[in-house]
Amino acid sequence: MIKRKLGNSHMSVSALGLGTWAIGGGEWWGDSDEQASIQTIHEAIKAGITLIDTAPGYGFGRSEQVVGKAIKGKRDQVILSTKCGLWWHDERGSEFFEQAGYQVRRCLEPDTVKRELELSLKRLDTDYVDIYFTHWQAVPPYMTEISKTMDCLMDLKRQGLIKAIGASNVTEEHINEYIRYGQLDVIQEKYSMLDRKLEHTLRECCEKNNIAIMTYSSLEQGLLTGKIGMDYVVDPKEARAGIAWYEPDKRAKVLDMLKGWEDLTKKYGCTMAQLVIAWTMVQKNMTYVLCGARKPQHIIDTACAAKISLTQEDIQIMNEAITKIGA
Repeated sequence: MIKRKLGNSHMSVSALGLGTWAIGGGEWWGDSDEQASIQTIHEAIKAGITLIDTAPGYGFGRSEQVVGKAIKGKRDQVILSTKCGLWWHDERGSEFFEQAGYQVRRCLEPDTVKRELELSLKRLDTDYVDIYFTHWQAVPPYMTEISKTMDCLMDLKRQGLIKAIGASNVTEEHINEYIRYGQLDVIQEKYSMLDRKLEHTLRECCEKNNIAIMTYSSLEQGLLTGKIGMDYVVDPKEARAGIAWYEPDKRAKVLDMLKGWEDLTKKYGCTMAQLVIAWTMVQKNMTYVLCGARKPQHIIDTACAAKISLTQEDIQIMNEAITKIGA
C-alpha cells in the first residue's frame, strides 16, 4: 500500500483510508451489521490500509464504538482519525441539524472540545488519537475564535492525547487562522471527479503550507461505481439526497461517461469503482482518499485500486470525458 507523509508531522499514512460514516448507521444509512463492520475494518488492515477515519457524529457515537471494538489488539497498526465540533450535550453552539431526537450544534469551545475527546477516547477504547479534526467550523450566532480552539488542540497535543491536528469543511481564511496559532497538518474535504471545487479553492493554500488533503465522497455515495442506474429512487432522508448528480438528466450523463470507460476497466482488469479511485489518488496534492465500506468484500475490492498505475494518456482521456459532462 502506498504511504504518504502527513503534513509536517512524523506520520506516514496509507494513501487509501477507510471512512466509517456508514458504519454508524442511523437515518442516513439505515441499519448496519456490527460484525460485518468489524470484519470490514480487519480486512482493511490486512490490505495495508492504516488510516481509519470516524467521528462522534457518525451514528451519535456508534461508529466510534464499532471502530474501537475492531482495533482492539491492533491499535499499533492503525492511524486513527476522529473529530470534534458537533455538539448535542447541552444548548451551546449554533444549531445545525436535528436527527434521532438530538439537536446537533456546531461548537468549538475549548471545554466542549476536551469533553468530546474524553468521550471519543472512551468509545474507541484508546488513550490517544492520531489525527483530531474539527469536523465543522464555528458559525454565528455562537462563534468561537480559532485561536481559542487551536490553543486547546495544541494543549491536547502536548499532553499526548492527540498526535496531529486537522480541520474539515474549511475556507482558506480558516486555514490561515489555524496555522497562525499552531500546526495544522491536514484538512478533510469533499472531492470527486464530479465535484472539483477543491482544485480551485484550497489546494494551492495547502501546497504552500505543506498541509495534506484528505478527500471524502470520491465515489459520490456510490454513483461513480456504475452500479446505481436510472431506476434508483433517492430517499429524501438518505445521505444521497441533495446531490445534484443524482438528478435524472445529470445521472444519465454520468452513466454514459462511465460506460465509455468500460474499455479502460478491461485494460486494467479492474472495476469501475477501482478505476475512479485510482484516478482520484493521482490528482495533484490529493494526499489521502477516504472510501466508505461496511462489508468486507467492498474494502478488499477498494484496496486493489492502489495497485492500478494509470498512464498519462488514460488520465487525459478521463479528464476530457469529465470536462465534457460539465464537472
